[in-house]
Amino acid sequence: MRVETIGKAELYLGDCREILPTLPKVDAVVTDPPYGIKADSAMAKASGFQGGAMLAAKSHYEATDWDAAPVDAALLYMVRESARWQIIFGGNYYDCPAASCWLVWDKEVNGHFADCELAWTNLPKAVRRIRHMWNGMIRKGQEERHGHPTQKPIEVMKWCIGHLPNGETILDPFMGSGTTGVAAVQMHRTFIGIEREPKYFDIACRRIEDAQRQGNLFAEGVAA
Repeated sequence: MRVETIGKAELYLGDCREILPTLPKVDAVVTDPPYGIKADSAMAKASGFQGGAMLAAKSHYEATDWDAAPVDAALLYMVRESARWQIIFGGNYYDCPAASCWLVWDKEVNGHFADCELAWTNLPKAVRRIRHMWNGMIRKGQEERHGHPTQKPIEVMKWCIGHLPNGETILDPFMGSGTTGVAAVQMHRTFIGIEREPKYFDIACRRIEDAQRQGNLFAEGVAA
């Protein structure tokens, strides 16, 4: 196991099954676990992603096959028990309790994947939706894609965190390329991330370090 501390972020390279039991309970878990939709191979085949980093990463997706199956019920239970508040993308693929609040990300354009993605929550509020285009050259903003097939936009993850009644410490046991961590750092929250794939872990470390550095520069500018 490898551990990196970057500002208020603590990042673990390893299996969350082994690491979660060693961590204290936190305010909120905000995560996007594997759904079993084979996103690794599907992304490599999608015509909208046949270039740049996506094409270069094609063999990596097929080799790791990390999204071959959903996480099992015991692990999902462990993830939910790790925090008071829970936001879990792909909750519609799992046997989660009835919920009054689902967070809906409307991608605004139909490509090779779903028009919307759903996050199950245990938040005490009604269903909420955000529209944020994330497909192709006309996607909202100029946020960089980092080679992970299910990377979420930073603004979508900040929107999710903003719905938490209390979320000073955010946990993501399936950190991927670190978008939840970047969102947490930008919102001045403490973050704990776990990722088992070394390639994605290194990307997450770099992105979160960049977010931390930019935040420090902004703070220095304000102070000046």
